[in-house]
Amino acid sequence: MRQDPEPRGAERPAELRARARAWLLARSPEALEAPSRWERRVRVREAVARFLLEDGLPLGERETARLVRELSDEITGLGPLEPLLRDPSVTEVMVNGPDRVYVERAGRIEPAGVRLDDAAAVRHLIDRIVAPLGLRVDESAPWVDARLPDGSRVHAIVPPLALTGPTLTIRKFPASPMAEGDLVALGSLTPATAALLREAVRARRNLIVSGGTGAGKTTLLNVLSAHIPGGERIVTIEDAAELRLAQEHVVALEARPPNVEGRGAVAIRDLVRNALRMRPDRIVVGEVRGAEALDMLQAMNTGHDGSMSTAHANSPRDLIVRLEAMALMGAAEVPAAAVRRMIGAALDLVVHVARGQDGVRRVVEVAEVHARGDEIETHPLLSEEPACAG
Repeated sequence: MRQDPEPRGAERPAELRARARAWLLARSPEALEAPSRWERRVRVREAVARFLLEDGLPLGERETARLVRELSDEITGLGPLEPLLRDPSVTEVMVNGPDRVYVERAGRIEPAGVRLDDAAAVRHLIDRIVAPLGLRVDESAPWVDARLPDGSRVHAIVPPLALTGPTLTIRKFPASPMAEGDLVALGSLTPATAALLREAVRARRNLIVSGGTGAGKTTLLNVLSAHIPGGERIVTIEDAAELRLAQEHVVALEARPPNVEGRGAVAIRDLVRNALRMRPDRIVVGEVRGAEALDMLQAMNTGHDGSMSTAHANSPRDLIVRLEAMALMGAAEVPAAAVRRMIGAALDLVVHVARGQDGVRRVVEVAEVHARGDEIETHPLLSEEPACAG
């Protein structure tokens, strides 16, 4: 069996890749100008073949294919992270440093088995993501939220705030949105819970999905939104567009961070106010985390029944407390009792999700919201043993 020859001398793969990349940029820059990513990869492959022929480097088929793949990923994608982003079992990629890359699979975090060359390579990946969006990451703006072309969410933070070096987190966007049946099959929903929530959406009940970070709030919100009748006009509002509704009459709005000059920001609250002028039947807010909670509650109280959102909270009761605090951020002059009455009049259900110790994200409680004078009470309609939540 023929063995692929080793690279010439003691040249390491990283050194060979760097030399091939420098040759390509100097001698074949047209490879990077193709209109589509697929065509750029084809041109990179052709350029690498010319480089090896000129260089006289006797690489075998396997090593050549590897060099082409790594260069294509580095030049047209996100380098060593590309295989992780292509892996359907990976739901999150976490880069804590060049040699500390982790992934989440089936709700559990594990080493990814890949590494980047150095901290500068991590910074290069971050710049590649944010530069096309008109954003930057540096000492004056040391963190950024962005998204990849496929919709995957990206967060990056760099020194001086990140003491261990540039840090990158990518929450992958699934190739196809999950359906109710998928969540039932995974154990995230019981058939009884699925039926209850399906009827709540069709009956135009206002609801908020609560839970911790990574508990599956947005996934569940997307599944619930699928039960909105097709004849209704839906306006979705998100920080980073993740919802993919199947209905035709959908207007999707996305907030905008400030540009490199610190101008041009459009907040969720601005979009909620604009949505009220767009004749929506329902408003779906990807997540409330601040003063926009007041505007969302007002929308729920003014004829937009069946509106939905998500929020971080540890329980339905904690959500009510947090919702009150967020609404007061939007109108400090409004008495707390008035805000509580608004919550009681606007909100019908809280659907609480949590990630268990086995990594499975589950709906652990569905609570009905009732106003008792100036106080808000939550009554469980359905709950599971919370001990499994992690």
